[in-house]
Amino acid sequence: MGVKEANVDRINVIAAAELVKGVSEEEEMKVQKYLRGEAADLGALQDKKLKGQLAVREELYGKSAQAAAKAEKWLMPSEGGYLEVEGIEKTWRIRQEAIAGEVDILSSRKQFDIVLPELGPYTLDLSLSGRYMVAAGRKGHLALVDMKNMDLIKEFQVRETVRDVVFLHNQKLFAAAQKKYVYMYSDNGTELHCLKDLIDVCKNVELIKNGDFQNPEEHGAAARLQFLNKHFLLTSINKLGQLHFQDITTGEMVGNFRTGLGRSDAMEVNPFNNVTAVGHSGGTVSMWKPTSAAPLVKMLCHQGPVTALAFHSNGHLMATAGMERKIKLWDLRKFEVLQTLPGHAKTMNFSQKGLLATATGSYVQILGDFSGSQEYTRYMGHSMAKGYQIRKLLFRPYEDVLAIGHSMGWSSILIPGSGEPNFDTWVANPFETRKQRNEKEVRSLLDKLPPETIMLDPTKIGSVRPTRKKEQPTKQEREAEKEAAVEGAKSTSIKKKTKGRSKSSKVAKKKQEAVAKAKKPFLEQQAKDAEMSQKKRKRNEVENQLPKSLQRFARKVPTT
Repeated sequence: MGVKEANVDRINVIAAAELVKGVSEEEEMKVQKYLRGEAADLGALQDKKLKGQLAVREELYGKSAQAAAKAEKWLMPSEGGYLEVEGIEKTWRIRQEAIAGEVDILSSRKQFDIVLPELGPYTLDLSLSGRYMVAAGRKGHLALVDMKNMDLIKEFQVRETVRDVVFLHNQKLFAAAQKKYVYMYSDNGTELHCLKDLIDVCKNVELIKNGDFQNPEEHGAAARLQFLNKHFLLTSINKLGQLHFQDITTGEMVGNFRTGLGRSDAMEVNPFNNVTAVGHSGGTVSMWKPTSAAPLVKMLCHQGPVTALAFHSNGHLMATAGMERKIKLWDLRKFEVLQTLPGHAKTMNFSQKGLLATATGSYVQILGDFSGSQEYTRYMGHSMAKGYQIRKLLFRPYEDVLAIGHSMGWSSILIPGSGEPNFDTWVANPFETRKQRNEKEVRSLLDKLPPETIMLDPTKIGSVRPTRKKEQPTKQEREAEKEAAVEGAKSTSIKKKTKGRSKSSKVAKKKQEAVAKAKKPFLEQQAKDAEMSQKKRKRNEVENQLPKSLQRFARKVPTT
């Protein structure tokens, strides 16, 4: 038994030694990255059964870390980029021309400017894989571009104002907020649907009966568009704060709400819980879900109008910009300000690695959290040509590229360290074939989530709501309830009967019985409470009873 116990104690040490044996220093660092913290101290345990179980578990942890380190070479072949300076040099002083001269040919191709001065300003949207981009000019120009091969898939002119554009569940469909309605197009430029949502809602008979009929011309057309890809909901908002949630699979209008908080120029979706955040002219940011007519959260973020919103990929960090020239970073778990930065921003966007891009006028500034303490500092900067007015910023997923839509077209610059270097083909595959895309579309439709699953804390889905203890009513509330029951018993009308059964004495007796019956549950509850308090008092007296030698020092409670 002694030998067996000694072997159990040494299992973890032997496993660690075997783990490092014959492994280079670089591979050893990779193994340490996948280990689950420090190993348990088995020598301090007395329970032999627990000691054996923990020893087996630690051995499995070591083997899994070693297997993950070996697979990393094939599953995660790329490493994230970064900017490295020497001495007193600063990263924000490095220009795009210097970066283009140091990177490889394929990366340098991702740096370009498309000048279309007569059709701007342009707004952009990127597919989930980052391979496809749709650009929309204010004067009606729509273009679908393959960013990997730099091929123009389709461009066409809609001959009216385009305010915003967004991809739907894949690159084959996109929606454009035009002068009066929201239109849906295919990748070959075919108009598939005209979403006359404002008129269709008003035609609903139930809304007319409820008094919610409104003239669509009072609302104006959609100014901002967002798409919830897990719920297949197209979200739109107009300048006056009318928020719409429409299911693109059935065409049903899931939600149509008046925010009532003023004009809205900013709208973003939290990627963590799919809650829609709207910035208003009063400095308030409200968060909505399609099944609630009232906002989930209302935050007073700025003293002036909110001009831009952005969410971190983890969903717990939100950046807001206001007209008072302040950029604030918020912790959404506590709804507190983490950091306030000076500056103005018309558009903002977070990268996959947590870099924050802000833009105003013709200048782009990149902020980064390099200490891990959520303190953002200046990382890079880029000035467009004089006179360019930036309208939209978007980081390309899985690429160190920032796409910029401005008044003279759109541009692309290199931001080292912004994108995730390795992609997961189950989430977003830039190289997917037609068959894979069709299978993914069918699978996503089968896995479509109902709108009710949108909430601030999605981890509560599937959990059981804890039972709440009923609060005991106060003595005054009990007396008031008792008096109300007695008055109700006295005021009950007694049916008149014949043959002397309706004499005044019998009527009074019946009323007394009704009053006694009304009082009975209250008296029983009062007796029960008195009995419980007496038992509790006796129990406390037994627990707090002093020994005989100290009883003479006890405080004597006066008898009532």
